[in-house]
Amino acid sequence: MNPKLIKKQFEKSLDTYNKNAIVQKIMAEKLVSELCNIKAEYQNILELGSGAGLLTKEIAQKIKFRQYFANDIIEKSEQYIRKIIPTCHFYCGDARRIKPVQKMDLIISNAMFQWFDNLEKVSKTYSNMLNKDGILAFTSFSSENYKEIKELTGLSLNYKTIKETEQAFSKDFEILYKQEIMEKLEFSNSLELLAHMKNTGVNSLSSKHWTFKNVKDFCENYKDKYPECSLTYDGMLLICKKL
Repeated sequence: MNPKLIKKQFEKSLDTYNKNAIVQKIMAEKLVSELCNIKAEYQNILELGSGAGLLTKEIAQKIKFRQYFANDIIEKSEQYIRKIIPTCHFYCGDARRIKPVQKMDLIISNAMFQWFDNLEKVSKTYSNMLNKDGILAFTSFSSENYKEIKELTGLSLNYKTIKETEQAFSKDFEILYKQEIMEKLEFSNSLELLAHMKNTGVNSLSSKHWTFKNVKDFCENYKDKYPECSLTYDGMLLICKKL
């Protein structure tokens, strides 16, 4: 995980993220829907990786709360979140290092935990931030995510399987619900696919600057290898209760 690179690339895509993050929106909707089946009212909520407010909107519409805290590595995220929840408290910085002033009843995050390299440490960190019987609810991406990109370029995060993720959190949490979410997006051409990735911040996988030739070669190779021009999203959803 390179926080500086992630911040740089997501800053560029923040204004285009919600419009292009089709799968992430599906995941956010599923996350809040399943969470409401378990519990739909909390005192203190902390959202990690709030971004442009994709998940925040779902929470504001469907979950009751007294205080809302949000975190993102990008300062501009606060502007988006305050438009949805004007009274929110915003923590800017690395989600693993923030220090809320009080314990939370719900910590929630959408499509962010794949950036963490040590889930056992993350589990302990967020367990310590929660009140007794507090809930940790999140979506992340799994081992088959962007498999086409990995096969073609070798670029990939160190994605964990849902089983590995469940094991990492099982020492500190009881797993109340889990679900795999597989989606495949289709594009009219590989250049459109590249634009989709850029507009959702996924070019944070590499600091390499692509030349016109790099883009041309990628598009031609992608079309040859995947003529249907599709892109695989392999996601997961977990809702856990603090032990």
